[in-house]
Amino acid sequence: MTSQRRGRFKALGFAALALGATLALAACEKKGPLEQAGEEVDEAVGTLKNGGEETTATKVDDALDEAREGTQDAANQLKKD
Repeated sequence: MTSQRRGRFKALGFAALALGATLALAACEKKGPLEQAGEEVDEAVGTLKNGGEETTATKVDDALDEAREGTQDAANQLKKD
């Protein structure tokens, strides 16, 4: 396999992976206000137990929430267009 074909194959694989991740995040249901509030309380308690620093789990959860919201916003924008 030539390096040009290998590069195209890698790009195609990456695109498929990105599309799958986007679809998976878009399929997640949006959290209700009470569920979100409860999660924020849990995270605050975890931060206090961790000496005032956010736990790794909280940081990961926050990043996933932001990605989910961004994906939902993009999906909504596509629906408008």
